Amino acid sequence: MPHHRSLHTTLDQLYASRSQQHLANDPLSFCHRYHDPADQEVAALIAAVFAYGSVKVIKGSLFRIFSSMGDSPTGFVDDFDPKKQRQLCSGFKHRFNNENDLAALFWAIRLMRQQCGSIEGFFSQFHKADAVTVEQGLNGFCSAVLGLDYQPVFGKSGLTRESSFRFLFPAPAGGSACKRLCMFLRWVVRPADGIDLGLWHQVHPAQLIIPVDRHIERIGRMLGLTSRQTPDWRMATEITAALRLFDPQDPVKYDFSLCHLGISEGCNGTRSACCQTCPVAQHCSTV
Repeated sequence: MPHHRSLHTTLDQLYASRSQQHLANDPLSFCHRYHDPADQEVAALIAAVFAYGSVKVIKGSLFRIFSSMGDSPTGFVDDFDPKKQRQLCSGFKHRFNNENDLAALFWAIRLMRQQCGSIEGFFSQFHKADAVTVEQGLNGFCSAVLGLDYQPVFGKSGLTRESSFRFLFPAPAGGSACKRLCMFLRWVVRPADGIDLGLWHQVHPAQLIIPVDRHIERIGRMLGLTSRQTPDWRMATEITAALRLFDPQDPVKYDFSLCHLGISEGCNGTRSACCQTCPVAQHCSTV
């Protein structure tokens, strides 16, 4: 990789400069409302799976969801009854997903916690400690979540092939970059550092794959971290492999600060005023 040492230094400086202002403009901020690790874990999965679309729309949807859940997300999902409490989801709409999908998500988390004590426990059934990445774990996790009994939510037909709920749990096996689930894993696996939460201990940060949103897709190409054009699982692993050269034990630590060059700082992939103050401009192919 060209300018390897110089880019490494720049990325480490960028990581060190992360701000609470950026966090406030991120769905992860909703998890920081809670102090109990169990509440943070439940909030993290909910916030991550609905983290698609514009930041404004995402934050609006999450504000509504967490307002309805009260002070304890775990207490809410552990007691959630799709028949008695369906009205709490009534009218919910987030782009492709609706009130039925929200109820199904609450129900899925309740079942995961009932079966394994936590979402981590449920995920860890499919993840091997010596795995190179989380790919196998994600494949098993998504398949198992979609295989739960959703009759209490959807009726006798259960979860159909056409259900929009499936959109919330894509798997690497289908080629998806799994951006939202990789983001969830980053939040809960990486050490608590004021941004990420450091909740899980069965998955190592070295096994994480970077969440490829449109910002990471674009910035990854501009920095020479990937040559691929399609934001799929192969791009995600390629960018992660490039970042692993800088930090083999924690390659995804750069994700938050890189993606907020786009989310919060206005980078859109073209030469603009923000390039003049951008910390990675010297390495960028557009400058």
